[in-house]
Amino acid sequence: MINAIRRKRVHFLAGCLLSAAVVPATQSEEYPQAPLPPLLPWHGASEQLIVNTGDWVTPAEASDFHTTPDYRQTRAFIERLAAASADIKTTDIGTSAGGRHVLLVTLTESGSDAQANGKPTLLVQAGIHSGEIDGKDASLMLLRDYVNGKRELHQLVQHANLLIVPILNVDGHGRKGPYTRMNQRGPDNAGWRSNGNNLNINRDYTKLDTPELRAVMDVINEYHPSLYIDVHVTDGEDYQYDITYGYTASFASDSPAIADWLESNLRSNLDSALTAAGHIPGPLVFGVNPQEFSDGITHWTALPRFSNGLGDLRHTPTVLVENHSLKPYRQRVLGTYVFIEAALKAVGDEGDAIKKAIASDQRRHPKTQVLAWETSKSPDLKVFAKQPFKGMAYKKVKNPITGTEQVVWLGKAKDYPALPVFADNVKDVEVRVPKAYYLPKKETLVLARLKDHGIEVTAPSRPRATLTRLSADSHTFADKPFEGHFRVKARFSEEQVQVPLADYVEIRTDQPLGSLAVALLDPRGPDSFFQWGFFNQMFQRTEYSEPYALVPLAEEMLKRDPALKKEFEKRLQDKAFAGDPRARLDFFYQRSPYYDRAYLQYPVLIQN
Repeated sequence: MINAIRRKRVHFLAGCLLSAAVVPATQSEEYPQAPLPPLLPWHGASEQLIVNTGDWVTPAEASDFHTTPDYRQTRAFIERLAAASADIKTTDIGTSAGGRHVLLVTLTESGSDAQANGKPTLLVQAGIHSGEIDGKDASLMLLRDYVNGKRELHQLVQHANLLIVPILNVDGHGRKGPYTRMNQRGPDNAGWRSNGNNLNINRDYTKLDTPELRAVMDVINEYHPSLYIDVHVTDGEDYQYDITYGYTASFASDSPAIADWLESNLRSNLDSALTAAGHIPGPLVFGVNPQEFSDGITHWTALPRFSNGLGDLRHTPTVLVENHSLKPYRQRVLGTYVFIEAALKAVGDEGDAIKKAIASDQRRHPKTQVLAWETSKSPDLKVFAKQPFKGMAYKKVKNPITGTEQVVWLGKAKDYPALPVFADNVKDVEVRVPKAYYLPKKETLVLARLKDHGIEVTAPSRPRATLTRLSADSHTFADKPFEGHFRVKARFSEEQVQVPLADYVEIRTDQPLGSLAVALLDPRGPDSFFQWGFFNQMFQRTEYSEPYALVPLAEEMLKRDPALKKEFEKRLQDKAFAGDPRARLDFFYQRSPYYDRAYLQYPVLIQN
C-alpha cells in the first residue's frame, strides 16, 4: 500500500524467511486480533462465481476465504490447471533473493505464443505486497472456470491473451501469519510487505534493485502488454467502495492518448461490470487529514517508482488496483475476478484503439517534461458534485491511549457531497528535454538498469561533442536509508565542455522510452538514478593536499597571478574565512592543477 504502516522487526535465518510473523515470545496464535470497524452487509451477483464442490474448488474457496494457499499449494494448483488445458502454460521468469521461482501463467487460444499471435495482451500482477494477495486467488478461480469451460471466458480469450503473475513477492508470501496485516480483513495467513531483502518491491520500478521486478520488466519488454494491472489492497479511511483503482490523469500524463483511453473507455467498462456484479467501484482514496475525513482526498499523481507512474512514462497503459482493506477477503477476491474479466474483455474489444494510443504517445517528443508534481492548495469541488463520495460515518472520541481525539468509524454509510479533491497538478520540477544523454561506460550498474528497462543505448554518433556538464553546488543526503539507498538532492550549475566520446554510450530521447530516460537521467527528478544514490561517488575526494607542499605553492601562485591575489584579499574581508586556516588553504588548492576536477561533477553529460 501507498501509505502503509511499516513493520520494523524482520528476522532472517540463513537467507530464508521465517514462515510466521514475528511476535513477542509471550504472544501465541490466540493473541487477540486488532479490532476493525463494523461492516456494512454485502451480497452481490459475483457470489455466484464461488464453487464449493467438485475437483476444482480453489484452496481459498475450500477455506471459505479465511486463508490463501501457500507458495507450494498455489504452484500445485496452477500446474493442475496447466495439465488440464493446453491453453494454459507456466514459465518461471525469475528467482527471488530467497531462491524461490517467480511464476508467469499465460492463457491463450490453443496455447499460442502470446508474443507472436497478434492479439492484444492483458498482464495481471498480484502480490507485489504479498499480504495483499486478492489477485492471486481471483486468478485461480478465473483460470479454473476457463478449464471448466466457461463460455464467456473462452470467447474473451479468442480476442486477447491473458498473462498472470500470481505471486510476485514470493519470499514475503512465505512469511505469513495472523499478525502481518493489522488493518486488513483477511486472509488469516496474509504474507509480508517486503521481500527477502526487506525491500518494498513497490518502490523499485525505476531503480530495479530487486530480481522480482527485473523479471516483471522482462515480461513487459517481451510481451508489450496492452494493459498492465497491478493488484493491491489499500488501507486508511473507511468508505463504501470495495474496489478502487486509478492511473495517471491526463493533466499530469506523459501518455495523454493512453490517459484519454483509460478515462473515456476503460473506466466505464470496468465500473459497469463491477456495479452489475454487486460491487461498488471507486477512485483511489488518500485522505488529506486522518483526523477529519471531510477535509477531502488527494488526486494522487504517482512517481515512476510505482507501477502506474512508470507505466505512464513508458507508454504502457497501467492501472493500480487498491481493494479496500476493511472489506472481507471474500468480497475483495470476487470483485477482483470481475475486474480482471472486464479488463480482458476491454482489451479484446479495444485492442486497435489501445494500439493507436500507444503508438501516438511513443511518437511524442515534447520540449519540456515535468518530473515532479505538487498538490494544489485549491480543492476541486466538482468531482463529487453530481454523485457524492460514498463514505462512512465517523465520530471523534478522546482516547486514553493517545491522550487525543481519535477517529472512530461507525460502520454506517454516509455520502459526502462536493467532497474536496486536491489534485497533484502543480508543476514542481520541470526540465527541458535534451536530444541525448552521454553515460560513461564505466557506470556499469546504471547501464545495466537502462537495458533492464528496455531503453535503447548506442555508441556515440560522433567522436567529440560540445555538451552540458552539471556540477553540484550544494547537496543534502538523507539522514537514514530508504529502500536500501541513502537518497541525495542537489542544486546544479551548468557549463559547456568539449568532450571526446570514446568512453561514453549515447541515450537519445527520440525513442519510444525517451520520457523514461529523462526521468532516470536528469538528476533533478525525484526518481532519477542520481537521487537514488547511484552516483554518490561524485561526492568523495581521494586525493588531498599537505600544508608543507601547498603553502609554498600558494605563495608562488600569488606572485604569478595578480588577479588571484586580489580575489584572495577580497575573501579575507570575510572574518569566518580569514579565521579558518583550512579554508584559506583550500582556496588555493581548488585553483591549482592538483585539484580533482571530477569532484561534484555529475558524470552524465547532456546534449541540448
